[in-house]
Amino acid sequence: MKWEEAREQFPNEWVVCEALKSRSEGGYWLVDEVAVIDRFDDSSVAMKRYYELHRAHPYREYGFFHTSREKLELREKWAGVRGPR
Repeated sequence: MKWEEAREQFPNEWVVCEALKSRSEGGYWLVDEVAVIDRFDDSSVAMKRYYELHRAHPYREYGFFHTSREKLELREKWAGVRGPR
């Protein structure tokens, strides 16, 4: 489902989602389609559920977000390995 649909279906809630369709653009990770897995009133409970899913399936793209966000637009963080100097 589109993020706009998730916002309408789960207003003012924390949702744990899997990104089904996403892209990188201008240093941001933009999520176009999500599958809502769970919903919560409490952010700490949502975060625990996110970590459970991430540990069980580390190669899938999960996240937890509040539906008050208009867009799923996250700044990308790049980790690198420093080579010899």
